[in-house]
Amino acid sequence: MSADKSVKKVVLAYSGGLDTSIILKWLQETYECEVVTFTADLGQGEELEPARRKAEMLGIKEIYIEDLRETFVRDYVFPMFRANALYEGVYLLGTSIARPLIAKRQIEIAAETGADAVCHGATGKGNDQVRFELGYYALNPGIKVIAPWREWDLTSRTKLIEFAEKHQIPIAKDKRGEAPFSVDANLLHISAEGKVLENPAEEAPEYVYSRSVSPEEAPDTPTYIEIGFEKGDAVSINGERLSPATLLAKLNQLGGANGIGRLDLVENRYVGMKSRGVYETPGGTVLLAAHRGIESLTLDRGAAHLKDELMPRYAELIYNGFWWSPEREMLQALIDKSQEMVTGTVRLKLYKGMATVVGRSSPYSLYSEAHVTFEDDAGAYDQKDAEGFIKLNALRLRLLAARDKKVSK
Repeated sequence: MSADKSVKKVVLAYSGGLDTSIILKWLQETYECEVVTFTADLGQGEELEPARRKAEMLGIKEIYIEDLRETFVRDYVFPMFRANALYEGVYLLGTSIARPLIAKRQIEIAAETGADAVCHGATGKGNDQVRFELGYYALNPGIKVIAPWREWDLTSRTKLIEFAEKHQIPIAKDKRGEAPFSVDANLLHISAEGKVLENPAEEAPEYVYSRSVSPEEAPDTPTYIEIGFEKGDAVSINGERLSPATLLAKLNQLGGANGIGRLDLVENRYVGMKSRGVYETPGGTVLLAAHRGIESLTLDRGAAHLKDELMPRYAELIYNGFWWSPEREMLQALIDKSQEMVTGTVRLKLYKGMATVVGRSSPYSLYSEAHVTFEDDAGAYDQKDAEGFIKLNALRLRLLAARDKKVSK
C-alpha cells in the first residue's frame, strides 16, 4: 500500500513504548508528515514523562499527555457497569471500554491542531483496530486513518528491532528478545495475551499475574467492606466518599489483596478468530457483585429481567467497538432510566478469590419482610390468592394436556 502523500499532519496514539516509537518514525519517513503525539493516562500504572522525552527526542513539537482517569471511570466504566456488562458471560471488557475515549480525544486533538489524519498501533489481527477506527469514523466521518501494521513490511520482531537501531530509537533490554506475552493495562484491568499463553491447554504461569495474589496465597481472614451507591454508581467505600477513579483504585487494591478478579478466557474476537487471554479485574469484579446486590433490592422484576436480556447485546456492542453507535446510546438511555432508584449500601465479604454479597440496604428497597415472612404476616398476603393465580397460569398447560391425551387415543 502506497502512502497517501496528501496527509499533512497526523495525531498518533502514543504510549512511548518500542512499537509506537517505531510507528512515529515510520510516519515521518513514509508519509513525510508532521506528527502530534497523544498519550493518555488511563491508570495503566506507568510513568508518562518518559513518553514526552522520547517524543521530544524524535523531533515532535506538539505533545499531548493527559490524565484521563476520572473521565475514563466516570463516563465510560461506570455507565458500562450500570448494565452489568459481561462479554460471553465472563469478560468485564477492560480493554474494550478504553478505546472509545482514546479515539474521542484523538479526534478532538486533530481538530485542535489542524491534523487531517489519526493513527493507532493496533495490529491487523485484533479487535482494537476495529474499535479505534469505528470511533474515529463515528466522530469525524472524513478523517484519514493510518494503520501501520496493515501497511508496512516490518512483519517480525527482528525487523522492528533493526528499524529501531537504524533510527537510534532506544530499545529496552527486555525488548531485544521475544517478550513472554503482550500486556494492555488501565485502571479497570490488565490483560495478557500471546507467547506463553498461546496454548489454551496450558495453565498460565503465576508470573503473568501482576494485580492480584493467587487465591491460595490470599489472607486466611476475610475482608469486609461496604460500598455505597447512588443512582447505580458507586460513590463510597466504608462510608468514605471517593471520586470514581479513586474508588476503583481502592477496590483494585482490596480485591487484588484477596485474590479476586482473575480470568482465563478463550474468547471470540470480532475479526473471526478465537484468542486466549488472561485478565485481572479485581476492582471491577467486586463492583459487579456489589451492583447486582443493590439492584436485587431496588429493581422491579420486570426491569431487572429486561436488563439481563439486553445485557449480552450491550456488551457485544462495546466489545466490537460500537460505543458511539445509536443502538448503544439507545440501550444506555434504557439502562440509565433503570438506575434512578438504585441507591443504598452493599456489604461484601472478600475472601480467597471470591467477592460475596452478605448484606444490602436501600431507602428505595422493594423487599417487604411482611410479605415474605414465615411467621404470621398479619394479613399482608392472602395465601388463598395463589390458587387462582396458579390455575390461570396452568390453563394453557391443561388445555394442551387435554388435547394431547385426546390425540394419543
